[in-house]
Amino acid sequence: MITLLFLVMFVPRALSSSTQVAAIFPQDPALRIGSGLTATCSVSAELGIHASSLFWTLNGKRLPASTYSVLGPTALGVTLLQLNGSRQQSGDNLVCHNSGGHVLAGSCLYVGMPPEKPVNLTCWSRNTKDLSCKWAPGGQGETFIRTKYTLKYKLKWYGRERECEDHNAGQPYTCYIPRDLALFTPYEIWVEATNQLGSATSDVITLDVLDVVTTDPPADIHVSRVGDLEDQLSVRWGTSPALKDFLFQAKYQIRYRLEDSTDWKVVDDVGNQTSCRLAGLRSGTVYFVQVRCNPVGIYGSRKAGIWSDWSNPTAASTPHSERLLSGSCDPKSGEQNSTLRRELKQFFGWVRKHAYGCSGMSIKLYDQWRVWLQKSHKTRNQILQGDKS
Repeated sequence: MITLLFLVMFVPRALSSSTQVAAIFPQDPALRIGSGLTATCSVSAELGIHASSLFWTLNGKRLPASTYSVLGPTALGVTLLQLNGSRQQSGDNLVCHNSGGHVLAGSCLYVGMPPEKPVNLTCWSRNTKDLSCKWAPGGQGETFIRTKYTLKYKLKWYGRERECEDHNAGQPYTCYIPRDLALFTPYEIWVEATNQLGSATSDVITLDVLDVVTTDPPADIHVSRVGDLEDQLSVRWGTSPALKDFLFQAKYQIRYRLEDSTDWKVVDDVGNQTSCRLAGLRSGTVYFVQVRCNPVGIYGSRKAGIWSDWSNPTAASTPHSERLLSGSCDPKSGEQNSTLRRELKQFFGWVRKHAYGCSGMSIKLYDQWRVWLQKSHKTRNQILQGDKS
């Protein structure tokens, strides 16, 4: 860093004088990894310095005298073989010094590779208002010298070529187009990569903004118990407000996990409903639930759409099992059959009192019966405990 600062302070003054004190040739060359270079430091005769008193440094490290060659009273050469990639994208610093160590001239070496064809270009639009794109550099991705990536786009059948200008420094292979996008018309989009050693262009993708729409996660997620049912939770949510004025058929997904687990279980078959019941859960357990949306068929688009991010987790707990609270053990197989026959008999007797015709037979009716049954178990346990006391 000190050497760089000295270069910046010293060299411009030397070059701006009427007589150039010293110069390095070639100046700021771009070289492929593995290649060699012979550079020459030429000093003004007026300095009265003989070339044999000069020395070279590369990135602040003095180069061995065995790499030098005195080309004349005022010219000292240095030969570098099998150059490695530059340590920094701004180039390596090759500097010529006098015997006292003062900088006479400097040059930057850009040692790297030309870019390869960018790959995996994908784009998406949030609520049809903008367009974001990302890609990956081709090959191993490392060129060792500064490489510029430019996202370009144009309407497929007319319009001029345009460049995306909003790059995110924290995400180097992305670009954002915030406005002035046409709908119902396909765009051609591609990425160009360029550096001092060459250029490369990605494949061109063609898309309509309506075919790549994603949206904000569903809002107002509510997770609640289903009466006293210890193995179920009810989930409700609202549609994305940003899409309320669009014609589309949304799809939703739910995922949930135990409080002390990192493994999510996904429910894929929610469809376009805005509510769902989770069943087969553990009793007396806290669950975290998330929902996401896929806006399918915006304005008649036939593409599948793009899933939104997951909503923020919402937590709820299932009720405790009465059998667990009473401390009873699991029944044996014979006892299970007897219990099943007894509960079925109770169920059909209960249905005769509460349902009229086949239309009354529904999962909701079954849930009501289970709540009634659990309450009756609870009442019976309270009576038994009162008798024991």
